[in-house]
Amino acid sequence: MARASGTSVALTRLLPGRSDRLLIAPHDLRTTDATRAAEIYSGRFVFAGKIVTCHGRSVFELDPPSEEWEVSLLGFGWLRHLRAADSAITRANARALLDDWLAHPRKSAVAKRADVVGRRIISLLSQAPLVLHDADARFYRRFLKNLTREIRFLRYTKADIPDGLARLQVLIALCYASLCLANQAKHIKGATKKLSDELQRQILPDGGHISRNPDALVELLLDLLPLRQTFAARNIAPPPALLNAIDRMMPMLRFFRHDDGSFALFNGMNAAAPGVLATLLAYDDTHGTPMPHMPHTGFQRLDAGTLTIIADTGPPPPPSLSRDAHAGCLSFEMSSGANRIVINCGMPSTGRDNWRSFARSTAAHSTLTYAETSSCQFVERSAMKRMLQGSPIVAGPETVESYREVTSEGTTLTMSHDGYRKQFGFIHRRVLTVAADGSRIDGEDELAKEPGSAFRGSMDDYAIRFHLHPSVKVSRLTDGRGAMLMLPNRDVWTFEAPDQKIDLEDSVFLAGSDGPRRTTQIVIRQHARQVATVHWSFAKSASSAAANAKRDPRREPELPL
Repeated sequence: MARASGTSVALTRLLPGRSDRLLIAPHDLRTTDATRAAEIYSGRFVFAGKIVTCHGRSVFELDPPSEEWEVSLLGFGWLRHLRAADSAITRANARALLDDWLAHPRKSAVAKRADVVGRRIISLLSQAPLVLHDADARFYRRFLKNLTREIRFLRYTKADIPDGLARLQVLIALCYASLCLANQAKHIKGATKKLSDELQRQILPDGGHISRNPDALVELLLDLLPLRQTFAARNIAPPPALLNAIDRMMPMLRFFRHDDGSFALFNGMNAAAPGVLATLLAYDDTHGTPMPHMPHTGFQRLDAGTLTIIADTGPPPPPSLSRDAHAGCLSFEMSSGANRIVINCGMPSTGRDNWRSFARSTAAHSTLTYAETSSCQFVERSAMKRMLQGSPIVAGPETVESYREVTSEGTTLTMSHDGYRKQFGFIHRRVLTVAADGSRIDGEDELAKEPGSAFRGSMDDYAIRFHLHPSVKVSRLTDGRGAMLMLPNRDVWTFEAPDQKIDLEDSVFLAGSDGPRRTTQIVIRQHARQVATVHWSFAKSASSAAANAKRDPRREPELPL
């Protein structure tokens, strides 16, 4: 057997000439941590923010503390940490754990979930050199028999897989299986065709995923890039649909990336593991400037000087693909150089069920919320959520428009959505104007009534929120009409909203690598029947002594930064 990346591992000696043998092991691009091998060896399994200590028992016999933990355990992705340690002890430990699984496979519903089985197949194929390095022929046969059984199960259950990322990942697993196992070679053509068709359907022309979740791009590329290598290692031409999908997706990574290396937080994105984005971008041969507009996925990007703004300008995905989609239409994120300023709350990497409802709400995004109501409606009934395997969007913006105008002075982005039209009778219109040098952004939010109509309902209160990154220190100005923001590099930005009172309220940054973190949001509250248009701005403050001497004492921060 050989590594797809080219490193040889002599394992075919165990069963020479047999048809049920491993031909190649795919490369695993996911981040590894050799220190976790010691934890696993000592019987501590830390997944999804939960810790299980075995105390001499089989980890596969213990009750899982959460579904997320069980998914991680039974996906076997943790074997890569043992591979990173690369010692005789870790190889023996990996083999013992896998032998334990083969002897006592878990019978739970999670263990039989198609996406979990698919991930397990990919993990076992990728880490085969680890577990088979010193294995005897008996273990080798059991390993292959189990793999073949799981592949057969997956092949006959794939029709029941929910639409979206999970379906693609299952088809990727079947494609890997056909390339890596001699007894699956007859399925190469069929598996390749099914994967190609699904890639053409799910990867949009601009490179975005049909779910509009940036995290889907990361997860798919971590599997598709090694799959491309595996085709090449087998001297089989990769299908054009695979190559085209990768070529379209790579620029999309740059589109969503802030200068600090993190991803914009839209539609379920969380904190990517350190180094993952850098690993993926190393495969990008273009190294070009991100495109300013992704019309099929529905996002706009403005770059001026060191300022970056990324805005959500698309409707929600179809219900079958919206289980993770958020009600964040017209929200935006803003960064200056390597400093994040305005954010969306995002989604935590673990413990998602505790935060899912809030994280998907409009109030968790830097945009306008009317009557404390989200611009999208989600399935809420528990029975329906169980049947649909999630809480898809059942109503939301249908018409979302955006266009930009570029002049010598800067760029103006005009956006609108009708998510509140049916219930409340207005269109939310937002205009962002960015100065050419990136030193200022002027914004306008308008609740535009339809001709001849009035605001519906008794409630007309609305809030415009700007969630701030936890690294930003903020203090309200003494006149209550603005706030001063200090960034980690000591740059100062001033937020102003003429004729409006602003409040600083608690918020939460859910997508932190170390879990949810407390932060602050700037909030402007108004009533639509009194004030239907609000103007606001962010401006980078001059730092010279002369400029500081001219500051209006009535515009000083209430508290020192």
